[in-house]
Amino acid sequence: MRRDILIEGITPEIRVAVLEDDVLAELHVERSSARGVAGNIYKGRVSNVLPGMQAAFVDIGVGRDAFLYVEDAGSRVDAERLEDADPAEEDTAARPAPPAPARIEDLVAPGQEVVVQVRKDPVAEKGARLTSHLSLPGRLLVYLPGFPHIGVSRRIEDPSERERLKTAVAALARDMGAAGGFIVRTAGEGHDASEFPADARYLVGAWEEIGRRAASLPAPALLHEEAGMVTKVLRDLLHRDVVQVVWEGEAVGREAEAFVSTIGPDQVPRVLKHAGPRTLFEERGLHREIERSLRPRVWLRSGGSIVIHPTEALVAVDVNTGKYVGKTRLEETILRTNLEAAAEIVRQIRLRDLGGIIVIDFIDMAEQASKDEVVRVLEAELQKDRAKSRMLQISEFGLVEITRQRTRRSLERVLCRPCHACSGFGRLKSPETLLWDILREIRNLGPIREGGRVSARLHPEVAARLQEQGEGLMRDARLLLSWPPLEFQADPALGPEQFALTLQEPD
Repeated sequence: MRRDILIEGITPEIRVAVLEDDVLAELHVERSSARGVAGNIYKGRVSNVLPGMQAAFVDIGVGRDAFLYVEDAGSRVDAERLEDADPAEEDTAARPAPPAPARIEDLVAPGQEVVVQVRKDPVAEKGARLTSHLSLPGRLLVYLPGFPHIGVSRRIEDPSERERLKTAVAALARDMGAAGGFIVRTAGEGHDASEFPADARYLVGAWEEIGRRAASLPAPALLHEEAGMVTKVLRDLLHRDVVQVVWEGEAVGREAEAFVSTIGPDQVPRVLKHAGPRTLFEERGLHREIERSLRPRVWLRSGGSIVIHPTEALVAVDVNTGKYVGKTRLEETILRTNLEAAAEIVRQIRLRDLGGIIVIDFIDMAEQASKDEVVRVLEAELQKDRAKSRMLQISEFGLVEITRQRTRRSLERVLCRPCHACSGFGRLKSPETLLWDILREIRNLGPIREGGRVSARLHPEVAARLQEQGEGLMRDARLLLSWPPLEFQADPALGPEQFALTLQEPD
């Protein structure tokens, strides 16, 4: 499989797309105004302990208290979730034998200072989820401070390779005298033992710096910030199957080139600057795919469709034959639609970054062989997903249940806002999202002569919001590119997600 990584940073909204065989598979969005906290390590203070929920609320200095469940608290040997050592990765270690059940009130007390790591970003009304089982991901290894375990990613399946890597890293940990263990990430497969020490030294050094900060700073305090979106994606995905990394925007370009030159100067030629007349994403046709990912209905090539409906409790996915009527047997028509839908559903789950419980309602199939084939396709597609997931077999009602790891907000929650006209049941693009869309469209207009101005006509409510907030957001944008003066005008004829641009050239 061929992979390309596209990085667009011409506005304060950084977008990183991962293409698999020229098809958009993942989209990561990071805004300077709302950067996630997953992976950050804090020195926090316990504000409340709730024995009835077996959880504690912890003030980590981000406004809303985060919460720490009993299974995520205590010593490393209490960890039932060592598999989540790196919340953004697919790599796992063998679980220790389950200890005797602990109680949250025996592990922490109000006012106690604790060093914790954010497992999941805040979602809706829920605060961030914490763990005291810390991990530091590098490019080839994950470091587990205070827990002397040596593990290998389960995605590395060859037994001899697993044993080779485990032996090499165990010897490395002994030689370093590291007060912790290591997990070999998927990216470590095939690497020589001589390539691991540099990664290990960096991670141990980072942990020692965290310890120094924890000893000197009062709670709440940020001890370690997870890498930014560009570095994080390159760290996790820049493997041998990545053909090229293409960037647009000087700041993200410098970050990408600096990181790649650090991990492997021989890979720098794969990092290319986009110089086309239109934006990188527009030129690659990704704009339409991103728009599709914000809509509930996705059409299939056969004429069928899938409808994706996220709720508070779960994500419901419905499969329809639509315009596809087949050619011979009904079972064949249903099977073909379900198979096409299965592949597209997993792609949409990854692209939209949907997590929690996902229930798929396939079209009812009469033959067991058809059901088995749909399950095989689902399992094969889920293997491509870096997030951990678990799938149950098709039920007698034609339903498939999947649980998928959630660490950050879904794409819809990042880019959209609740629709007030329907009491929040629907979602619309937020004014900030529309502003970045407008700026990218201005970039597509080509060079604008000095003195030129651009007017953007928008729905009155959106125009009013941007007139209030736009100048502050534009200050960040002007640091990245010399945008022409931009003014917002109300136009009742336009919908809440529409805009129209007018270019006023100088006389």
